[in-house]
Amino acid sequence: LGIETSCDETAASVVQENGDGTAKVLSNVISSQIKEHRKFGGIVPEIAARSHVENIDFIIEEALNKSKRKINDLDGIASTTGPGLVVCLHVGYNIGKSIATFSKKTFLPINHLEGHALSPSIENKISFPYLLLLISGGHSQYLIVKGINDYKQIGTTIDDAVGEAFDKTAKILDLGYPGGPNIEKFSKLGNKNSYILPQPIINRAGCNLSLAGLKTDVLRKSKNIKSNQDKYDLAASFQETINKILTKKTEVAMMEFRKKVSDKSTRPFVVAGGVAANETIRKSLKELSKKLKFKPIFPSKEFCGDNAAMIAWAGIQRYKKKLFSKNNETVRSRWPLDK
Repeated sequence: LGIETSCDETAASVVQENGDGTAKVLSNVISSQIKEHRKFGGIVPEIAARSHVENIDFIIEEALNKSKRKINDLDGIASTTGPGLVVCLHVGYNIGKSIATFSKKTFLPINHLEGHALSPSIENKISFPYLLLLISGGHSQYLIVKGINDYKQIGTTIDDAVGEAFDKTAKILDLGYPGGPNIEKFSKLGNKNSYILPQPIINRAGCNLSLAGLKTDVLRKSKNIKSNQDKYDLAASFQETINKILTKKTEVAMMEFRKKVSDKSTRPFVVAGGVAANETIRKSLKELSKKLKFKPIFPSKEFCGDNAAMIAWAGIQRYKKKLFSKNNETVRSRWPLDK
């Protein structure tokens, strides 16, 4: 059983391993809190935590019912333990640990980023090592995934995460919440070449990203918006600029990967996290992968955003390797994958 409450999704899932290194997802229940946070234009931690407390019992019960399994049939309980909003993490962590203690099952505290890192292998047979681009609301990182519990970060954002830049830009342009999907939707109505926007640190700092300057320029240009068309044009130009930045930085990351991993064969390039659902980003990264001899792998959209199937799956991988954590494990707002 996987439990996920790191931000504003209350989720539970029952996952079973197939014999071939992929997973059988018996249930994957996600309750989103978009309605609760829409009027604030962003996530309010206290409201998110209260919503988790109100819903978590029903969500776990539904996940068990859908999977046709009982607690006694399970090998372990895995809960997201970080990184995330501490008030939210406590809800899933405490209920997971309580269920595990009372039912005498193994409890596995899971790093949310590891859930994302391993999520593509729910549906695809993937061999290590592979290059991972993790792009979500709170994280933007390039990692070399060498194996379970063995990660090397080669790039990250020095300010805003990609998903955060999407959400804040949507707020500036008053395109509604959740920001990322709305920018993608309204960009289709705009001309992506209307505005020239900055691409911070594009030719330096390796495959590290910086997006604060881009967001500030969108804010500046938004002051001169006269019509809805201007708004859609700016949204489209913003999305196109993010695309260019990610394409350039991914190329650098791929070169870096080749340097560190001397294997010259076609290696997997995995893109995970909520922003991986964006179609234009998928398209440009697929084209780049083809050019540089990488095999692009994207999880299905239900496993891109925050979900409990990836937490259960990470739990299975750790359980098999007997990577049980110490009893003094506690929730944490920051928890890098790379030691």
